[in-house]
Amino acid sequence: MTDTIAAGSILIEGRTHLPNSMRLPSGRDSSGWAALDGARPAFEKEIQEAGWTFFFMAGEIKATAFGFDKEKTRRTALKRLLANVKSHDCNAIEIARVEDKTFLGMPYVSVSAHARHLQKGLTFSGRPLTDSI
Repeated sequence: MTDTIAAGSILIEGRTHLPNSMRLPSGRDSSGWAALDGARPAFEKEIQEAGWTFFFMAGEIKATAFGFDKEKTRRTALKRLLANVKSHDCNAIEIARVEDKTFLGMPYVSVSAHARHLQKGLTFSGRPLTDSI
């Protein structure tokens, strides 16, 4: 899944209820999240045609992880973001930025994202995000 961690990537929880005509991509990771991987325009069109809403939460969330293994560090940061998104009853995430940095010689990754939520109807049914980070 770490190859899907790039700006603009959208991950959707595998158990998300979808309109009858839609299916998530089959490539889910071990935590059950699937990446749209280029299927985003068609996905968003199908959502709109089905009368569903794909909410975009304005507050940016961030996670940082330290480590020498770049892929493992990215997975750790992503897991933290996914836990944050799930705690607010959202079922998707859109990656805004992935930054590889070092601090005093220690490499780390910082990942910024926006929670997203797919559901039928126009009123958000999850819990609102708070500035808890």
